[in-house]
Amino acid sequence: MNYLLALLLFVPSLLLAQGRFDGTWAMKMDTLRFSGPSEKYLFEKDMYHCLSCVPKVDVKTDGTDQKVAGHNYDTLAVRILDSSSIEFTMKKGDKPTFVCTETVSLDGQTMMEEFTNTMEAERVTGKAGFTRVSKGPTGSHQLSGEWQMQTVKNATRAGTLTTIQSTARGMKVSDGSQSYEAKVDGKDYPAGWDPAHATVSLKLIDDYTLEETGKLDGKVVGVTRKTVSKDGKSMSQ
Repeated sequence: MNYLLALLLFVPSLLLAQGRFDGTWAMKMDTLRFSGPSEKYLFEKDMYHCLSCVPKVDVKTDGTDQKVAGHNYDTLAVRILDSSSIEFTMKKGDKPTFVCTETVSLDGQTMMEEFTNTMEAERVTGKAGFTRVSKGPTGSHQLSGEWQMQTVKNATRAGTLTTIQSTARGMKVSDGSQSYEAKVDGKDYPAGWDPAHATVSLKLIDDYTLEETGKLDGKVVGVTRKTVSKDGKSMSQ
C-alpha cells in the first residue's frame, strides 16, 4: 500500500518537472560561451584528416565528394582555395546540407568560418570565430592544428530556436534541423540525425535541470545540461 502511494505521488512530480522545459527557446547569441572540445585538423599530402571527429574523417582534398560513414552527412568535399583558406561541402544524398569556408588570419592565430546550413527548415548563414590552440606540422596547410571556437553569429533567427515538448512517451526535442523523442529515464534512444549509429538519453538532475547525453556507436560524444530559471522565463545550457 505504501509503495503504491509513493509511486502515485512521484509520477505527477516527474511530469511537472518535465513540463517546465516545454516551449520554444531562442538562443541569445551574445551570451554564448564555449567550453566544448577543440577541433583538430591536419592537411597534408593531398589529404584532410579530422582528428577530433568521432569517428575520424580522412578524405582527399581534391574537391570531389568523398563518402563518409558514421556522421549526419553522407559525403564530404574538401577544396583548398589558397594557402590560408579551405572550403568544405557536406551532403546528405545529393543535397548539400552544410557548406563553409575557413580562413586563417595573417598572423595565423585566429580563423574565421563563414557557413551556410541548409539542414534547417529555413536556410541559416553566419560566421564563427576560432583561436589557435596549437600549430600543425611544418609544411602542412595553415589550417592544420587545433582550434577552439570563441564566437558564432547567425545572420537570421533560424538555427537559434529549440522546441521542447512533453509527450506520452517522454520528451520531443527539435532544433529545426533534427529532432528526437526519448523517455526521461537515462536510457539510450535512437537519435533523429543518425538512428542507426547515434543515440540520446535524457535524465532529470533535479526539478529544473535536464541532462542530455549523446552517443555515437555507444561512445559518449557530448553531455549537455539545460537548466530552467525558477520563473520559467530563461534556460541556461
